[in-house]
Amino acid sequence: MTRTGFHQRLPATLDSVAELLDALEAYAEEADLDPAAAARLNLVAEEIAANVAMHAEGATYFELSVMPRDGALDISIQDDGPEYDPLARDDADTDSDVEEREIGGLGVHLVRKLTQGVRYERQAGLNRLSCSLMVAD
Repeated sequence: MTRTGFHQRLPATLDSVAELLDALEAYAEEADLDPAAAARLNLVAEEIAANVAMHAEGATYFELSVMPRDGALDISIQDDGPEYDPLARDDADTDSDVEEREIGGLGVHLVRKLTQGVRYERQAGLNRLSCSLMVAD
């Protein structure tokens, strides 16, 4: 796995989420990421970026950074939307029947399950969600 990082800033739109995923796919190939790790990276990035694009009313952009370190990828996504901590929500109900569950929350649930050390912070008018994704070197 290469030690090169990834950084991209895009408008906060669903079209940009698709563009981000294309760029991440190219990055994963160039970085020689294991296919399973690349798929997890895409899923985590898609869930977080799509949340911004669909729910952060007034956000003009999201910015994703990926930095490799020993056995992991440190992922950070920030946006300029209104303050919102997705980690403050109750855990998604994955035990009830689908018909009985509240809508929403599964994206954050997936991010929590696929990564380690998920944290949110609000600084200088920006939301930032950070986590680490374990990968094989």
